[in-house]
Amino acid sequence: MSSHAADPNARPAPDPELVAIADYVARPIGSAEAYDTARHCLMDTLGTGLLALRFPECTKHLGPIVPGTVVPGGARVPGTQLVLDPVKAAFDIGAMVRWLDFNDTWLAAEWGHPSDNLGGILAVADWVSRRSVAAGKAPLTVQDVLGAMIKAHEIQGVLALENSFNRVGLDHVVLVKVASTAVVSQLLGATHDQIVDALSQAFVDGQSLRTYRHAPNAGSRKSWAAGDATSRAVRLALMTLRGEMGLPGVLSAKRWGFYDVLFQGKPFAFQRPYGSYVMENVLFKISFPAEFHAQTAVECAVKLHPQVKDRLDRIARVEITTQEPAIRIISKDGPLHNPADRDHCIQYMVAVPLLHGRLTAECYEDAFAADPRIDALRARTRVVEEPRFTKEYYDPDKRSIGNSVQVFFDDGTATDKVSIDYPIGHRRRRAEGLPLLVKKFEEALATRFPRRQAAAILSLFQDPPRLAATSVPELLDLMVI
Repeated sequence: MSSHAADPNARPAPDPELVAIADYVARPIGSAEAYDTARHCLMDTLGTGLLALRFPECTKHLGPIVPGTVVPGGARVPGTQLVLDPVKAAFDIGAMVRWLDFNDTWLAAEWGHPSDNLGGILAVADWVSRRSVAAGKAPLTVQDVLGAMIKAHEIQGVLALENSFNRVGLDHVVLVKVASTAVVSQLLGATHDQIVDALSQAFVDGQSLRTYRHAPNAGSRKSWAAGDATSRAVRLALMTLRGEMGLPGVLSAKRWGFYDVLFQGKPFAFQRPYGSYVMENVLFKISFPAEFHAQTAVECAVKLHPQVKDRLDRIARVEITTQEPAIRIISKDGPLHNPADRDHCIQYMVAVPLLHGRLTAECYEDAFAADPRIDALRARTRVVEEPRFTKEYYDPDKRSIGNSVQVFFDDGTATDKVSIDYPIGHRRRRAEGLPLLVKKFEEALATRFPRRQAAAILSLFQDPPRLAATSVPELLDLMVI
């Protein structure tokens, strides 16, 4: 006969990490810069989602789970005629936003895409507002959406600064689920205690593995995983508001808690308190739909295209020097099986602009990738770490994403070595990048809406006070096709 001591059954106080997030969500945001950046972020995120609607592999995921389901007063999906329950609408918006790997990015010990949270934020804001209007109450405004975006960015980004989920095999969408749960709970009218309870459900939930992002299993799930996470957040928040109890020691519980089961027994580390740092420093993907660690490498390759376009058959090798995380997650040899595989391969993302002078979403499709010159150039590409790039990537005062590219020919000559530390979407190149971001949004609108409707949407976004005061239903009314 064996025996062991019984587990103590005194219910603990909520883990302080949960309480800190709930405290933060209740506070107002005072940064004008954060709100202005959030306006551009909303613009860019919606535009990126509209661009994804050109791709059937994305649109096949959209719509009600049961065809023909009608949800009176439900949430709308921009660029479509869909009216869905808020859980499925969050999935659809999130999948659109992430499909092309073209929305904003945050790089630290963990990386990710904080605007993925817009799926839950916008779906809940529209649904709650339409119910409020039907009941004779005031709807939420775009200002409320911008505030929720700032907070979701901050929660996801601050947790990512010192905590590497990928090193324990977990995908960064766990942070989308956590951040979305916090802010959509507030939008739904949750109390402080209910936000804590909902957050506990997000952490105890099953978490996604990174399998679908890495060779040899990279696949299209990476394009809807964030939609799934923000959608799940809405579901958990709604369950909590119906009275589902929380799990106060979800992180710290011995043996059964998140830290012991999934984080190698280590508690989260924090570099800074929650504020508005992440939104103010977020990285916009403006020029290329490409995994962010490769953005400057692609820009280098575009610059080199004029030097190589007439000597493509003489290229002996291509050298890419980059940061260590880029080597770990997007350096790939061997066959690439699908678009999701290709947009996470730095060799592919450099080969295409060297050959063509551009990199667009269409460049990842099977027909384009059939060009044999691409794989031939990949085979002659060497990727190595530059320690300075790695050091400055992690430096909180720089957060660079440096890359260098140089091409060598079979006669012993070589191109210039082009090095770029900061991509156009970086805060240090904000003045250069924002006009291009607006142009990207304008072009995205033109792919989906008639000219007059597109012009009305663009005009609204270029008038910050009017946009902030616009109700969420009015904004979505404008974006129904």
